[in-house]
Amino acid sequence: MKTINFSRIDKQKFFRTLNKRVNNYFKENDIKRTGNWKLYSKAVIMFAIFIIPFILILTVDMSQWIKLILAVVMGVGMAGVGMNVMHDANHESFSSNKWVNKLMGSSIYFLAGNVYNWKVQHNVLHHTYTNIKDHDEDIDAGRIIRFSEHSNWLWIHKFQKYYSFFLYGLLTINWAITTDFKQMKNYLKRKLSYGKFPNPATEWTKLVVSKLAYYSLWVVLPILVLNVAWWKVIIGFFVMHYTAGIILSVIFQLAHVVPKTEMPLPDENGNMKNTWAIHQLYTTSNFAPKNWLINFYTGGLNHQVEHHIFPNISHIHYKKLAKIVKETAIEFNLPYNEYQTTRRAIIEHFKHLAELGKKPQLA
Repeated sequence: MKTINFSRIDKQKFFRTLNKRVNNYFKENDIKRTGNWKLYSKAVIMFAIFIIPFILILTVDMSQWIKLILAVVMGVGMAGVGMNVMHDANHESFSSNKWVNKLMGSSIYFLAGNVYNWKVQHNVLHHTYTNIKDHDEDIDAGRIIRFSEHSNWLWIHKFQKYYSFFLYGLLTINWAITTDFKQMKNYLKRKLSYGKFPNPATEWTKLVVSKLAYYSLWVVLPILVLNVAWWKVIIGFFVMHYTAGIILSVIFQLAHVVPKTEMPLPDENGNMKNTWAIHQLYTTSNFAPKNWLINFYTGGLNHQVEHHIFPNISHIHYKKLAKIVKETAIEFNLPYNEYQTTRRAIIEHFKHLAELGKKPQLA
């Protein structure tokens, strides 16, 4: 795979100026870049939405339909934990204490994921090579969905604007079944890591043990406790994952696969046109920046521009930082992509999928 090199030339000193202004914000307000009581209380809320319905299912006699509704609620909580707790923690911004970040980051094991894989795929590949084909795996959905104009076109892509939404729900169930095993084999072979390269045997052991524990908790335990047909538990398990998968996938796509964002390619020598920070402005978009509920639930992932430029700052600060980032980008005549509502961003995303689904010479 070709090595990517971002430009080091920033004649206007955009990032230096922006970074100085952001540093001054934290210094003048005497606050830490990591989480505070707002984030910690939100973590409790998200874990409660995720865990309490599960406890109720296991302990309270209720109809199958009520249990199915609770499985949906669990999916909402599952996505909430991922966006608000696991995400910040594995960016080491949940707390200023490393052990707290490690503990909260380990919540990914309750979501069917793996810390090593997630840090490589998200922190290293996605955040470094945002929207660059063959490097950012977030825009690689295999052959079934065409997220980039640089990907091969197939006749089935003409219909992706209709079927993609239904496939989005499979995101986390794929983590649980196949994705983690494929990623670990690939990443260890390529010697990728976020920080020090780990011991492969240790990582494989963690993966196998965590998967066994995961299925024991979410599948085997309900079968034993509820004394119901195994397929009913599997349906509930799938509904939980499908709900979380749709929420997470849609939110991910609204940040990068919309008409306002670009998917630039390096030249033949692997050189990118822009510096890394400016590249993030061209390839990332915000949505619903003034919507309190969206900002609260998505863990600030509606402020993706701020997150991509400052991934090690907790999302609870993004709303304040957005004003600084936007003003600085405009001052330097650089893009600041955003959609004012979630509805508009979703509409634009699926319109963009329709455009990408057209046969290239006709698009």
